[in-house]
Amino acid sequence: MKSTIRKTATTALAAALALGGAAVVPATATAAGIKCDSTGGGDSSFYQGESAGKVYNEKFGRGPEIPGLGDFVPQGLTTWHDWDGGKDLLLITEYEANGKSARIYGVDPANGKTVGSVPIAYSHVGGIAVAKGWVFVSGKQSGKWHTIRKYKASEVAEALKEKNPGVLAQTGKAREVYGSSFLTADGDVLYSGRFNAHGRDAMYAYRVAADGSLTTGEKYEVPKRTQGMMVAGDHFFYSTSSGRQNRSNIYVVDKGATDIDKSAKCFRAPSLAEGITNDKGTTYLLFESGADKYRRTPCSEDRSRDRKCTRNVIRNLHTAQTAGLPAF
Repeated sequence: MKSTIRKTATTALAAALALGGAAVVPATATAAGIKCDSTGGGDSSFYQGESAGKVYNEKFGRGPEIPGLGDFVPQGLTTWHDWDGGKDLLLITEYEANGKSARIYGVDPANGKTVGSVPIAYSHVGGIAVAKGWVFVSGKQSGKWHTIRKYKASEVAEALKEKNPGVLAQTGKAREVYGSSFLTADGDVLYSGRFNAHGRDAMYAYRVAADGSLTTGEKYEVPKRTQGMMVAGDHFFYSTSSGRQNRSNIYVVDKGATDIDKSAKCFRAPSLAEGITNDKGTTYLLFESGADKYRRTPCSEDRSRDRKCTRNVIRNLHTAQTAGLPAF
């Protein structure tokens, strides 16, 4: 990254920290492209549509059914460790295509069953993360800012166990941040960044306090079109996608890397990938393509005249062994 851009970002961030907020800074420069492995082959029979590529097909397989769907469009995915008596839970956020509402779904990774769902106020709900007794969800955009809502984890747990819970209210006011297109947590650190269809962008690390307040920290470069992110072992993992007919990408970057060119490598994945998370050594990858909004398939031969078809319509989470993802 050019030193002038890094200097501008650092200056803006320092000013924001002095005010206790986050800085809106220019996106990082788009450096030489990182080539994604697109080698063909492997068994793609566990998902519909054209093959993503050999690396993906050899690493991933079919996982639990994605709940909701229909009018609801999946976006964010995270792991909630020890949510109930030592059990883990996968949390999935979905927005209603008509713009009326959104939901948090809970899926038991042990058996793939849906535990329950919690209605929340509408937003695109691009990301979800759990840290220090709080569930953080991407909120609505506020002018040039993105926002993060917070919910008490205990209230989310109680609502998931109810048969017909009402709309769960957020705690306090949504926090304005540079970007919240995707979220993930690593201990008491929340990562939150911005999707950019035209080039690389940025995410920030936020220290989570006991009351759920966020203190802005390090800035990191993220790949173009980032939709989801997870931290596992010594790596940052990014899922990126844009467009019904385009393959997605999975990026593997050294943990803590602020300049992705120094360590990033990637491979192709099926279209319309969204959130990604790790639970006890298993990676789960979410797709939005199973929602009614995207289910038109197959594509005609002349794709330039058939822009609303979807390359891969996927109604299940996909799973892989996390430790094996960096090896390709």
